[in-house]
Amino acid sequence: MLTISRFHVPGLFLAMLLCIELGRRLRHRAIAAHTDVPGAAAMQSAVFALFGLLLAFTFSGAMGRYDTHRQLIVQEANTINTAYLRLDLLPADAQPALRQTFRDYTLLREQTLLGHTGAIDAANQTGSLQKKIWKDSFAAATRPGANSDANKLLIPAIGSMMDITATRKNTFSMHPPPIILILLFSLACASALLAGFGMTGTRPSWLHSIVFAAVISLTVYTTLDIEDPISGLVTLSGNQAFNDLLQTMH
Repeated sequence: MLTISRFHVPGLFLAMLLCIELGRRLRHRAIAAHTDVPGAAAMQSAVFALFGLLLAFTFSGAMGRYDTHRQLIVQEANTINTAYLRLDLLPADAQPALRQTFRDYTLLREQTLLGHTGAIDAANQTGSLQKKIWKDSFAAATRPGANSDANKLLIPAIGSMMDITATRKNTFSMHPPPIILILLFSLACASALLAGFGMTGTRPSWLHSIVFAAVISLTVYTTLDIEDPISGLVTLSGNQAFNDLLQTMH
């Protein structure tokens, strides 16, 4: 689980403002003491470059995982649809109950996209409903009147439908190591400190300071928000795949 989330970003914003002001005051002390640091500009550029590289790397990784989440949602909807269509291989009297169970299961899987509370509840109920689908489908596939290919086609399709839920769950739990996010926040504050040290005016430019801290904080917030697409401003758009599937089931 992430030790740093988007809820820590306001603290980052304030910390960056403090670091900018601290850097500005250190600069004034250095000027008053007539001290100069040879190569300071090169060191500042190196820190800014490292921070930009880490921020770009983190954002790119978050977007990659977000796209993977969306693809898995569509893939899961397709596997459910495949298994649902193959219910035609079962005896006619066994199909209505199983089709209703499939509709309940599809609705349950759709709820995993609707926020943390609903997602957790739906995930907890998924296992029991999967067991029911597997048990009832296997029993119906071995009954007289079932198509001879029911075991070969339906059961593997249901297995794939269940496997994709584990894949989605494991993918959602994949995040950058906490040390990467800690380093990202630390470099943001270090960059703010050096930016403040580069200010030569006698008075602080709060406009530049606020804009600098706000732009970086918003970028970090967006990155962390994408890392957790179940809630927040950036959410998964896979509901349409499940909505379309539910329409075909009625």
